[in-house]
Amino acid sequence: MARRRARGFTLVELAVVFLIIGLLLASALYTLSAQTEQRNFEETRRRLDAARELLLAFAIVNGRLPCPATSLSAGDEVPAGGGAACTSAYGGWLPARSIGYQVVDAGGYAIDAWGNRIRYAVSANALTGCLGSLPHFTNATNLRTNGIICQPNDLVVCSTATGITATTCGTATPVTNQNTLVAVVYSIGKNGATGSGGIDEAANVNGDRVFVWHTPVPSTAANGEFDDQMQWISVGELYGKLIAAGVLP
Repeated sequence: MARRRARGFTLVELAVVFLIIGLLLASALYTLSAQTEQRNFEETRRRLDAARELLLAFAIVNGRLPCPATSLSAGDEVPAGGGAACTSAYGGWLPARSIGYQVVDAGGYAIDAWGNRIRYAVSANALTGCLGSLPHFTNATNLRTNGIICQPNDLVVCSTATGITATTCGTATPVTNQNTLVAVVYSIGKNGATGSGGIDEAANVNGDRVFVWHTPVPSTAANGEFDDQMQWISVGELYGKLIAAGVLP
């Protein structure tokens, strides 16, 4: 009886099998990466929400908002105890140690889910209706003396960096008006460490009073990549909290 020859896989068949396996692995890795990024985005949003609540709690306890931290303050507000004008009102970091924020890096600074330091700006200049001394929102004595007629007129959030100036939205569409915000807390997103964003992201780290926020877009967008996340506190909410807590009459 003739022996039957054993038939193996041809090189072409093996190549097809490896190609299919490679495609399946790539698909699985892409799905895992997308899920990880979504979790980081949602976690960063939760951290910003927590920071916002801690800022309001600090204001209730201390009768004022904290000043931002600086690169040399190890997560504490500068100046310590507020009172005087903040050293970096528009371009500082969230004062994690001052407000009791717990997710911090080795230097004591609050961080987002990608390990980037969370930033914070507070209304300090160009206020309206104030009858007493300034600063107002970061000084407990001044805030009580001036009362709720003292309104912010500096921080503003715009929908794009195209057309903005160093002090206003200019020709850009405002997301908030100029007398609404007393504080802004934000993350510079996943690409913050690499500085690969566009002009919209650049507007959030240049140290002035004008900020940009819109939904995330890729690097192919007109103004470049944008993945910053942002929360803010309105003057009405701050005064409402302080009045409800008996800090303000």
